[in-house]
Amino acid sequence: MSTDLKPHLTRAHMLELLRGMIRIRRFEDRCAELYTREKIRGFLHLYDGEEAVAVGSIPVLEPEDRVVATYREHGHALARGLPMTTVMAEMFGKASGCSGGRGGSMHLFDAATNFHGGNAIVGGGLPLAAGLALGDQMRGEARVTACFFGEGAVAEGEFHETMNLAALWRLPCLFVCENNLYAMGTALGRSESVASIRDKAACYGIEAEEVDGMDVVAVESATRRAVATIREGGGPRFLECRTYRFRAHSMFDAQLYRDKAEVEAWRSKGPIVRFQGWLMENALIHADDVARIEAEAEAEIDAAVAFAEAAAWEPLEDLTHHVVAEARPAPPPPPAQPGNTVETTYREAVRAAIMDAMIRDERVFLMGEDVGAYGGCYAVSKGLMAEFGPDRIRDTPLSESGFTGAGIGAAMAGMRPIVELMTVNFSLLALDQILNTAATIRHMSGGQFGVPLVIRMATGAGRQLAAQHSHSLEGWYAHIPGLRVLAPATLEDARGMLWTALQEPDPVLIFENVMLYNRAGRIAADAGAVEIERAAVRRPGRDLSLITYGGSLWKTLEAAEALAADGIEAEVIDLRVLRPLDDATILGSVARTRRAVVVDEGWRTGSLSAEIAARIVEGAFWSLDAPVGRVCSAEVPIPYPKHLEDASIPQVPAIVAAAKAALGRS
Repeated sequence: MSTDLKPHLTRAHMLELLRGMIRIRRFEDRCAELYTREKIRGFLHLYDGEEAVAVGSIPVLEPEDRVVATYREHGHALARGLPMTTVMAEMFGKASGCSGGRGGSMHLFDAATNFHGGNAIVGGGLPLAAGLALGDQMRGEARVTACFFGEGAVAEGEFHETMNLAALWRLPCLFVCENNLYAMGTALGRSESVASIRDKAACYGIEAEEVDGMDVVAVESATRRAVATIREGGGPRFLECRTYRFRAHSMFDAQLYRDKAEVEAWRSKGPIVRFQGWLMENALIHADDVARIEAEAEAEIDAAVAFAEAAAWEPLEDLTHHVVAEARPAPPPPPAQPGNTVETTYREAVRAAIMDAMIRDERVFLMGEDVGAYGGCYAVSKGLMAEFGPDRIRDTPLSESGFTGAGIGAAMAGMRPIVELMTVNFSLLALDQILNTAATIRHMSGGQFGVPLVIRMATGAGRQLAAQHSHSLEGWYAHIPGLRVLAPATLEDARGMLWTALQEPDPVLIFENVMLYNRAGRIAADAGAVEIERAAVRRPGRDLSLITYGGSLWKTLEAAEALAADGIEAEVIDLRVLRPLDDATILGSVARTRRAVVVDEGWRTGSLSAEIAARIVEGAFWSLDAPVGRVCSAEVPIPYPKHLEDASIPQVPAIVAAAKAALGRS
């Protein structure tokens, strides 16, 4: 073994290890005190007892390496080099905190040190770490991503999905499990049929090592070996650090699940007691060294508290900052009048958009289930693997949360992923990553990190695929701040929205209705990007506004034709963008026609149509001559038989009837 893989136990290094642990311990002690004084609020998870893991591992990393932590991350943050002043200010929720006061105790972020934050979702940081490593691997950057999590995370699906992805793609990841023996209040032996966490990682072919997490030198030695192997192209490595937290799970925890004698027994062999005692016994340090370290730590903590106390609160007028990027790319120019046109289908238009994006930007890649093997469930990417290879047309395991989280991380690492989720129903398996990471990380980090990611998914009913493959849940996602939600219905939008979405600094979800893939028509041969800001008037009219999106657009246009035969001129609005909604176009149309019907393939209760109706009432009430009408799916799971499926979703006769009802006609 190279001597570079061993800790250099010089006096200076030994003092540095001791200083790092004492500094974290004293910081945590002060935070506990401040919590009782209500200076720090919310959940506070203390790292007391686990300091050897952070201090022994994180300084081994290079500055360009990345760190993903869990919600007990104060020790990780301080070991990584975040200033104690900004960490303390974040604990107070002040604007000068490391996350701008937006994250608090569980969400410390710092772009300057490549600290990608704590994650309050157990196991939620694992796919993110895999994605950061994937992005670096694809960009040819020699970085290591270290991911810290507790033993409770190993019961989560995201743990197993991530281990499989990391091993499969040989990602440069160091996974560090801080096994403190209790997942919240449940002892490991009561929650896991196999108590060896190292063995769980090894099942995926990852070289794993069990380490005494109370021994800072042992942790450093193991980390040096693991990181060296990763840097040599050896793929992911896993450390199970056996440690113990001396305090409760959080400051809310009454800690009734273990007795004081157990805690005291562990305290007697804690990492600071153990290391400091060994150094003193061997005359490697002296009492005045310890006194100096403790005094320095207290002085630094006093200064940090003073900084936090004096720091300003973020002004109320800044409440909506950092939900999405404030600087966005200019929209593409309006398309020119088409010259030469070609016959195509919606499916071919989406495929052409993916091809164009991958040719224009080498950072773009597509990943999802079977996207390479046979072009995905709806054959959109058929043939693209032969064109671009398996790295850029990347087949994934059946692990929606894992590969969606990996896409998020890859986007944060500088790539431009297109993640394909086979169907909107399956997207619920990735909802944690979409809602809790992609949509929130810009806000929680105070604008330091964004997620320029595109997620495509098939949606809608009509193919007799029954309830678990047929719903329209776009309205659910349109409810979430931090996302942009698109529903292309025309060939031009299917072809042009993707490139524009890939320029966005924030996550974009694109919903492709299954009934549109075979729809054929002509499109300009040189069709390019289209803007994703405004709704489109697809048919002008004067008598009422029919407002819809996606697969229902063509039914609504057909209904408008039928109404025209009865002398009723309906204006048809294609929303195109479901978040943010284009209020100006909607309200402008209603101001002209004075009546509105919203056609929405989602369920009526709590639907996107309800939101649109509310906005019309709020913004155009005095223009209305009739209540806002709605045509929605029946309040049933989508049935399998064709006649029942058709009856459960909006159809032309129902749209015509609702329009006539709004006009007072039978």
